[in-house]
Amino acid sequence: MNRRSLALSILASLFCMASCNNVPSHFFAKNSSVEKRNDSIASLFDPKIAQQKAVKLDTFFKTLQKKTGFNGTVLVAQYGKIIYKRAFGIANNFTKAQLNTRTPFQLASVSKQFTAVSILQLMEQGKLKLDDRVEQHIPGFPYDSSITIRSLLTHKSGLPNYAYCLDKYYDKKAPLTNAKVVELFNKIKPGIDYHPNRQFHYNNTNYILLAYIVERISGKGFREYVKENIFTPAGMSESFVYDPQHPELLKKSATGYQPKRSGLAVVGFDHLDGVTGDKGIYSTVEDMFMWDQALNSETVVKLSSLAEAFTPQHTKPKVLTTNYGLGWRLKQLENGEWLTYHTGWWHGFKNYYLHNQKDNSAIIILGNMANHSLAKVNIVQSILYPEKAKLFLKGENLPAEGESSGGN
Repeated sequence: MNRRSLALSILASLFCMASCNNVPSHFFAKNSSVEKRNDSIASLFDPKIAQQKAVKLDTFFKTLQKKTGFNGTVLVAQYGKIIYKRAFGIANNFTKAQLNTRTPFQLASVSKQFTAVSILQLMEQGKLKLDDRVEQHIPGFPYDSSITIRSLLTHKSGLPNYAYCLDKYYDKKAPLTNAKVVELFNKIKPGIDYHPNRQFHYNNTNYILLAYIVERISGKGFREYVKENIFTPAGMSESFVYDPQHPELLKKSATGYQPKRSGLAVVGFDHLDGVTGDKGIYSTVEDMFMWDQALNSETVVKLSSLAEAFTPQHTKPKVLTTNYGLGWRLKQLENGEWLTYHTGWWHGFKNYYLHNQKDNSAIIILGNMANHSLAKVNIVQSILYPEKAKLFLKGENLPAEGESSGGN
């Protein structure tokens, strides 16, 4: 075979990879500077140190399960590589099905960052601006024209919580929808809680409206949009947005529980589970790691857009050490560094996801037992970053090093 024939053969093979194996289009157009950045970070990975941290993490989570009843799955990564993953406990108390690292959990408010990225994608495509007035994208929106998309993203809109202000206006026997929430806000116009853009008040209404805006602009249902534009390109094959019309999606998922003196009580679904944007995404720790990698590689959104998402948005009268970006909670350590994370709590599920873009590290903890296990997440942080342990622990000791392996 001559050189020309060989070159054509290689090109044909690459084309086949893209078309036959559903390789995302961005596969062939990655930003070389981002690749170099990630390769440089990956070179810092030390298998020996990673194993030492894995042993400490395993000791900690086994102790946590024994002392607090932790029931869930865990994945910890550093320098873009998994150093620990393991499942603890049951997915379903009735069937006695055991959890594994591919078991989907309701992410609760960790879902908000997916809504935020959906908005950022549309911004990058020139279909909206963060400072667009909400009334530009929601016909009949009856509130102050100073309420913008940014106001929603940063929880500064002043709008009341839909779950309370609309409680007596909808049928609780049927799943509520984003469209119904918008319809009722436009029709009833519940009073606002404070003057828009004056203060921060965490409120699920903001992210329901954002999901509705995604639908209006894209022409697709939010569930469909997220699947096509986030889950698929990120390789999150086990993730989905809950749909009351398709309960079969929950077949392999964990069930949420509330511990009672008499045992475990299932926390059932209700009418609020029909809305999307503020919660509703189901994912696994392995898929969340894929999400983490996608964020670091510009697979779903540009790093420049994320830089704004990770910037404290509440700066009056000064930057608060406990802050919020665009879909992410932010907390400043005493050394000036910011933690980028989010928590989630809904129907027995309690979750924590820390995303550290500086060294491509992540802490992903998904639980389906509403207890106080996550109160000890600072110990996990200190194991991952022993040089900053004092900033996290405030005098608390590290768990003793054990003999366990790094997990399954």
